[in-house]
Amino acid sequence: MARGWESKSVESQIAEGKQGEEQHGPLNAEERQLRQRRHALELSRAHVVEELAVTSAPARRAALESALATLDAELAKLAAGKP
Repeated sequence: MARGWESKSVESQIAEGKQGEEQHGPLNAEERQLRQRRHALELSRAHVVEELAVTSAPARRAALESALATLDAELAKLAAGKP
């Protein structure tokens, strides 16, 4: 049975993570937590963008746009080094 692109993507993400760890050394607990937080925000943002693309109800679109703005603000805070 052929493997799907999802498993290949996961494999590449794991490999990239190991490669980054080798270059910068192991992460401490705070760095790991920040990466996990950023990853969760990025996943949430991708989900909201996907929903926004297929939603036509004005109230739902407004809620999604608000959620997207909030997620972007949180990602900007993390990028600036603020928790």
